[in-house]
Amino acid sequence: MLASKLVPYFPAERYAISFFTSEAEFLLFAGGQKQQLDCLILEQNPALLSLAARLREQDILLPAVIIKGPVEANTPEGSFSSPTSSQAVADNIPPCFYHRAEVMVGCDKLGEITDFLHHALTEFLNLSPNGDLIPPSKDTPDNERTSQHYLMQQQHRLSEKLRERLGYLGVYYKRNPQGFIRNLAPADKQQLLAILKDEYREIVLNYFLDEQFLNQKIDNFVNIVFFADVPVTNIVEIHMDLMDEFSKQLKLEGRSEEILLDYRLTLIDTIAHLCEMYRRSIPRDS
Repeated sequence: MLASKLVPYFPAERYAISFFTSEAEFLLFAGGQKQQLDCLILEQNPALLSLAARLREQDILLPAVIIKGPVEANTPEGSFSSPTSSQAVADNIPPCFYHRAEVMVGCDKLGEITDFLHHALTEFLNLSPNGDLIPPSKDTPDNERTSQHYLMQQQHRLSEKLRERLGYLGVYYKRNPQGFIRNLAPADKQQLLAILKDEYREIVLNYFLDEQFLNQKIDNFVNIVFFADVPVTNIVEIHMDLMDEFSKQLKLEGRSEEILLDYRLTLIDTIAHLCEMYRRSIPRDS
């Protein structure tokens, strides 16, 4: 069994692992624990196509390592794997079927599995919400926006965990220039800015209401800005555009615009969070 071969490579004091042979049992577990899971390790076989679709439909977006190679013929009934040749598997599985950050590993490389796991984490943090996600089978604009939102949430959660774990610090500081806003196609750039505007609007609307919620929202926003290398000028433009919208609405309602001056604190607070993110990202001299 693949799981028994992998266990020795994951020290119990550093890793908590769970393994499943039933798709239904796995999906139930992943759905309930998706905010705690760091990475999926899956065995390549044709059943993964439907599994990946189910994961995307449930907005379970996680780093993934795919083990490719011969599938054991004595797999229990109802499990992910089926007795088939590795060539047949390769013919039926597209190179990217879950998301474009999945990492493929040969069975002869299991001794290096933790290195591949770290690589999968790095690739996942570099995923762009604009174009790198494989859409769910029921593809609508709302579903696409929801998937992008969950990706950003997961990237933020993982980056925070990586920052806290000494062994993962090197992963946390890697950014993919291909995901930088200046390198995106015009349509992808506009989509990213639209997502940032939606996120910033939530920050503004809740700025004086719920401090805990606010800090989480600002961290999520800053995380997107950091990994996309968005200039501060774009943040200022988003802020000013929103203030202009709110000003017009207040005028229509016959209310004073002076309240908008208080939201200068929102902009200052957000930029301060971003500055702290960059400060932490500079590797310390040894």
